[in-house]
Amino acid sequence: MNFTIKDVTWSDADAGALRDAQRAEIAAVYGTSDSEPGTPPSAADIAAFVVAYTPDGTPVACGGLRRLDAATGEVKRMYVAPGARGSGVAAAVLEALESRARDRSWTRLRLETGDRQQAAVRFYTRSGYTPIPAFGAYRDAPDSLCFERAL
Repeated sequence: MNFTIKDVTWSDADAGALRDAQRAEIAAVYGTSDSEPGTPPSAADIAAFVVAYTPDGTPVACGGLRRLDAATGEVKRMYVAPGARGSGVAAAVLEALESRARDRSWTRLRLETGDRQQAAVRFYTRSGYTPIPAFGAYRDAPDSLCFERAL
């Protein structure tokens, strides 16, 4: 399936709905509504955010980037709606985020996912991300798994 990837603001309604769905899914998996080990992303610290749309205009996936330092960004709020999983849209969103990171002259991306999200671990590993020691706010989060990829 072909997807259209659009750059949107953090406050975009489609982006917000997808992030809300992601947070609800994570809450169900971990049994808590607050599983964010660090500062939640916001309009103030997200450098880029994208939403993927199906040909009929349905928003089905999203992801954002947060700047960690001059050379490093972090993938935040990567999410694919259940009905679109397995369609290739996750790879399209991740490729778009990596492109936007390169546009900012970042040389690597990091991310964190939870130890109960094995599909995400498989996806990121397949996409060239390798395990790294927990970084930042994730250092003391026992459920966190961290990954990195040189761009």
